[in-house]
Amino acid sequence: MKIAVIHQNFPGQFRHLCAHLAQRADVQLVAIGHESAPGMPGVALRRYTLHRKPTEGVHHYVVGFERAVLYGQAVARELHDLKAKGFEPDVVIAHPGWGEALLVKDVFPHTRLINFCEYYYRAEGADADFDPAHPLRFDDRARITTRNALHLLNLELCDVGVAPTAWQRSLHPHAYRHKIHTLHEGIDIAGLAPDPAARMELPNGTVVRAGDEVITYVARNLEPYRGFPSFMSALPAVLQARPNAQVLIVGGDEVSYGSKPKGHASWREAMLAELDLPEALLARVHFLGKLAYPDYKRVLQLSAAHVYLTYPFVLSWSMLEAMASGCLVIGSATAPVQEVIRDGQNGVLVDFFDVPGIAARVIAALTHPERFAPLRVAGRALVRERYPLAAGVRGYLDLIGLPQPRRELAKGRAAAVKAAKMPVV
Repeated sequence: MKIAVIHQNFPGQFRHLCAHLAQRADVQLVAIGHESAPGMPGVALRRYTLHRKPTEGVHHYVVGFERAVLYGQAVARELHDLKAKGFEPDVVIAHPGWGEALLVKDVFPHTRLINFCEYYYRAEGADADFDPAHPLRFDDRARITTRNALHLLNLELCDVGVAPTAWQRSLHPHAYRHKIHTLHEGIDIAGLAPDPAARMELPNGTVVRAGDEVITYVARNLEPYRGFPSFMSALPAVLQARPNAQVLIVGGDEVSYGSKPKGHASWREAMLAELDLPEALLARVHFLGKLAYPDYKRVLQLSAAHVYLTYPFVLSWSMLEAMASGCLVIGSATAPVQEVIRDGQNGVLVDFFDVPGIAARVIAALTHPERFAPLRVAGRALVRERYPLAAGVRGYLDLIGLPQPRRELAKGRAAAVKAAKMPVV
């Protein structure tokens, strides 16, 4: 079978699927990504380049759509070249969010197109109107409406859609949900586990070990979408109540979602200025930036309380990886988190904006770790059962129409079915 995989930042969510496909003798795999895509070992990547930038001065509601058309054109050129060389895929798997999948059917009308339906934007009931600190203006509403033009086209053009959580699927229009499957791509559970011997020397020379009072927070970038202001605002009370606590914060100073703070270069800088922590407390707050994966895993192994806060938005891999590592996750009571965490059963839930509540739960976790040990075990067990790589790969193979690997077939299918039946909350 001939398969093309398209992702602007290839491999993105398709890393483990492509690793499997690349090893199969019955698959001829072609990958397409932007010139800046990281790529992956063992998979040849065709890199595309835009032939121009969006038109200067075009209306800001539609500049994103013009950019999407440019991405679609760039990918179409790669597809035409493949076609001229005799490669016509049976299946194309794409992340269409930037426009790369727009013209796939115009080049290959009979090819099965599977789109990764990560997010459908809404002015109400999701991320846009969630935070009162960032009120929604009419201009924002209008921009969201026009932004969805691309996603409506993507839904119309694809044969099959994949959403990683039931809540993300529920955001898409009713008319298209019948073609969208709830299927998480899975996480590398085999590489994630508690380690009682874990230790780390921090940049200031402090050494922390598993079993110490270590509070962890992880995000790609430190920003409001991932609750960074709420987390930081809770720290003074926690640090004053627990004089031995150390705080490990992983994440960059850029903006992945939302906007930059006014008057400051980053949200880290903005929150430090707002809180003005005494030096004695600040010395126990360690900003580690973006870490190499082995160091990131070690941070999770050190955690006594892992705080994960998010707007109603895309669920981060890091929360599932934290649970798989045996962390006690104190998560926001927002839809994507509630799909995984049950308060008091496999983790702890707290209102996203309840700063005293966040602090109280962290303090309780550090004061009475034995009370929360069963939650750690249950959280790890849930992730191992519901989100293993094998289930994600097997789910995609079903959609592609490829024979399944025989080993652990029933187990993988059962996990995929359980994930698909998760309620929307």
